Amino acid sequence: MGVTMRIHFLAVAALFLFGEVQAAEAPLPPPQVTPVTRTNMTITGQRIVVPAKPDVIVATAVFAPGAGLPVHKHPYPHYVYVLEGTLTLVNVETRKTYEIAAGSFVAEPLKNWHYGVNNGTVPLKVLVIDQVPHGVAKIMVLKTP
Repeated sequence: MGVTMRIHFLAVAALFLFGEVQAAEAPLPPPQVTPVTRTNMTITGQRIVVPAKPDVIVATAVFAPGAGLPVHKHPYPHYVYVLEGTLTLVNVETRKTYEIAAGSFVAEPLKNWHYGVNNGTVPLKVLVIDQVPHGVAKIMVLKTP
């Protein structure tokens, strides 16, 4: 390989490598972030206190129209993000009802008896997050006689 050919080869190799480095270092476009909420209170105004070193439990649930949960309470923080439909949350102690629409987040009441139901005509889809001490149940269901 002659000197001219070596120089040409090295120039092409340098351009190729430089181009690869440039592509790898090119900044990624930033994501579009839409804040949902920032809170330190439940929907009923109670201060949220997270237990030390909690287990974080995350689940999704789908409620058919008319479906709901029995009366229960949460001894530790329980969060709900409504993905689709509308969640009707009823506090049986205060008799207050909350309608939580799709795209909304709520920290449910702590240690208050309540239930959730889908009163709509379309499925209700939610993402739920609990923070509980290791090995502790996330919900207490009201026993009916």
